[in-house]
Amino acid sequence: MYLVIIAVTVISYLIGSINFSIILSKAISGKDIRESGSGNAGATNMLRTHGKKMGVITLLLDVLKGIVAILLVGYIAYIKIPDDVFFNMNDLCTQLYFALPYIAGVAVILGHNFPLYFGFKGGKGVATSLGVVLMLDWKVGLIVAVCAIAVMAITRYVSLGSILGGAAFIIVEIVKAAVTGEYNVIQLVCVIIIGGLLIARHHANIKRLLNGTENKLSFSKKEK
Repeated sequence: MYLVIIAVTVISYLIGSINFSIILSKAISGKDIRESGSGNAGATNMLRTHGKKMGVITLLLDVLKGIVAILLVGYIAYIKIPDDVFFNMNDLCTQLYFALPYIAGVAVILGHNFPLYFGFKGGKGVATSLGVVLMLDWKVGLIVAVCAIAVMAITRYVSLGSILGGAAFIIVEIVKAAVTGEYNVIQLVCVIIIGGLLIARHHANIKRLLNGTENKLSFSKKEK
């Protein structure tokens, strides 16, 4: 069981380390996206640097990373682990087993943020986090996505929507655990890490938001 946990964590991290914004930007212009725009290796910077099409493609591919990592857990943990192993697990193993999708979620997001293949300098993990959250619990994911998108649409601050989305994920998951009475400490720790990472990775944006210097998202060439 512990070997399964290690394997899931490592594989998820390696999947997350495939940074599509860096790969696509080099294929398009021969230039690393981290040397353009905001310097962030993510979908928003791709949109601003290479246009809407590449921004959307990067977004979808980053979301897909989170989805693939969680699906992989389902295949390894819930299909490949024999029943006799499952029924003989101790309490810690049982908690880890049911928290495996959340552990994989943390790992794939860490891979995106600190990619092994690109000098550990990646993006902020917004799109990958969205894919993870939707796969963990689509109802929670939908609530978080609606909150984040609404804030982005009203304020045109992608960073603010992402930050509040991270906070909303933590709050909604804690409320869900309190209402259902189903507590898994490891799972809740992973929830806090996922939401906390999303907020922490936007530390520079938070400073600019407070100073009133944060860039707003615009599809208008004139406004850009």
